[in-house]
Amino acid sequence: MGRAGIGPFWRAVPILLLALAVIGTRMMPASAGAPRRVFLPAVLAGGPACGPFPPQTYSSLPIEGAPTDRPAASHPDLNLALRGYRPVSAYLGLVDIPGEADAGAPQLAGLLVPRRPPRFTAAFQVYDWEWARDQRGGPITDPPVTLARLAASAGEPLYVPDSGYTLGNGFEVLVLYAEERRITLKYTREDNVVQGYTLHLEDICVHPNLVASYRRLDAAGRGELPALRAGQLIGVSPGADFGVAIRDAGRFLDPRSRKDWWQGY
Repeated sequence: MGRAGIGPFWRAVPILLLALAVIGTRMMPASAGAPRRVFLPAVLAGGPACGPFPPQTYSSLPIEGAPTDRPAASHPDLNLALRGYRPVSAYLGLVDIPGEADAGAPQLAGLLVPRRPPRFTAAFQVYDWEWARDQRGGPITDPPVTLARLAASAGEPLYVPDSGYTLGNGFEVLVLYAEERRITLKYTREDNVVQGYTLHLEDICVHPNLVASYRRLDAAGRGELPALRAGQLIGVSPGADFGVAIRDAGRFLDPRSRKDWWQGY
């Protein structure tokens, strides 16, 4: 869908999301059996307070290719709230998955300083998206975990994880979506998740200067987007943990994978 072809439905989606955020979570029938719980993280007041934030400025880079094909807030690849996720019982530690590893993959230990072995507090399955019907599908079950909550201290700064890749001029990621309590980072310069690594962070306090920079560039047509360096401040953890989901070429992967995202641990 081209940006010029966006109809009233897409303009109404952010309003719908706002209403769902007030609810926080709701029950939906999974089948004829027991209900399932769909997590739609709240982005309004009521959670732990954000700030104060240290001073921070953010740069931008031109994207490669065309801007995303619909408003980012209404795009289920960029705004994870559209998909939601359900809790799942799973091992809350690093897992060893067979196969080759990319030595240049983003290293999630870089989210926190000092780096440390991860302590996961909960596991979730992100919901798939049925693009032909343009609606949320069932939970992604392969891999068995596609979002995990990572322990941190309340108010602890969060930083851009390093990788073996670069956008040029020392920049590591573009910001494809940002609001006060979530952000989507991309390790290539395309305004989509089709190629390269994408990192979703949920239930964090994004630095207000970064949110403001993103909104300004988004409103200007997304020819440029905020660009961050490895180790640059993203925001802070408002509470004792926050959500992490990571993708490669659009596919959600297991954030607990030792060989991929936690090399050396």
